[in-house]
Amino acid sequence: MAAGPAAALKSFEERASDAEARLAKLEALLLNEDGPSEASSSAMRDLESKLDAATKECLAEKEQNRKLTVENEKLQYRVSHLIRTIKEAESR
Repeated sequence: MAAGPAAALKSFEERASDAEARLAKLEALLLNEDGPSEASSSAMRDLESKLDAATKECLAEKEQNRKLTVENEKLQYRVSHLIRTIKEAESR
């Protein structure tokens, strides 16, 4: 059950990693030029906004995953007690 959320988070982490790599390449290009051009500045801002959005989405998914994990643990605890109660009632 834990593999599902981890797989979902993996795609967000990959997208964030790709965005960071593209951003690093653009920064390297900017350092090699005399000054940033309007096109490179625009592309840089675009990539930074996409990186921020992917990061926020990843954090939201991680929080949702944490909440679901806690809820799952609570439900498993309740099920184990219900099973024990049923077994005790059947043995009487």
